Amino acid sequence: MIENISQNKVFNGWQKQYTHDSNGLNCTMRFAIYLPPQASASSPVPVLYWLSGLTCTDENFMHKAGAFRKAAELGIAIVAPDTSPRGENVANDDGYDLGQGAGFYLNATQAPWSAHYQMYDYITQELPALIEANFPVTSVKSISGHSMGGHGALTIGLKNQSAYRSISAFSPIANPMRCPWGQKAFSAYLGTDKSTWQNYDASYLLTQDKAELPMLVDQGDADQFLTEQLMPEALTAAAEQHGSKLTLRMQPGYDHSYYFIASFIDDHLIFHAEHLQG
Repeated sequence: MIENISQNKVFNGWQKQYTHDSNGLNCTMRFAIYLPPQASASSPVPVLYWLSGLTCTDENFMHKAGAFRKAAELGIAIVAPDTSPRGENVANDDGYDLGQGAGFYLNATQAPWSAHYQMYDYITQELPALIEANFPVTSVKSISGHSMGGHGALTIGLKNQSAYRSISAFSPIANPMRCPWGQKAFSAYLGTDKSTWQNYDASYLLTQDKAELPMLVDQGDADQFLTEQLMPEALTAAAEQHGSKLTLRMQPGYDHSYYFIASFIDDHLIFHAEHLQG
């Protein structure tokens, strides 16, 4: 059961927030959805799932990205889940890069995280089933995200290529096994066996086989996290091994913020529309 907690009309569509009890995450979760004006029971629309970054909620993208005008024009619904399980009984950490707000879109195997942090299953199974059962959308979907969410979009899309039409990302954590953010999170959530980390590293996954899904990645060259945390060069090198369909654009002067996302979100929506509606 879902509960509507807010709604706003925008570009003749509706941006709405809902809460629901998640069986997989064992807590109450919140998500936002934008339904374009074309969406109706007789004319359901495809969906773009957006995964946000560290410290974010469902609200950051909806409030800051400026995506509604183009989504309304293209007839694409957008779903933005929260970035982790939340609640008084959900494990947490004092650091911004672990615990609540930092779910890393994986299935945790280590205590105390494993009781709630099953974000991979939530994004790939529970949430799409909920969306498709309650809103005028089709099962046709693509996936995108920013930073930690860019990592999530790439890994989820690559591991479930029959479920999505296209993948895009802004400033993704491209090689988390080799960067401080990823090493901290993976050690806590997955343990010390680094072979288990490979399942959630887009650069590693691209070395294993050719990706058939088209991928668009934008990265600002003035991003403060570029060298230490994001490592887009690893993603490019991995994609080249098997001729995967990756377009990575380095954008001069742009940083890690939503100013960057707002500057290029229309390009990403057009990219996804070509594959969602083609």
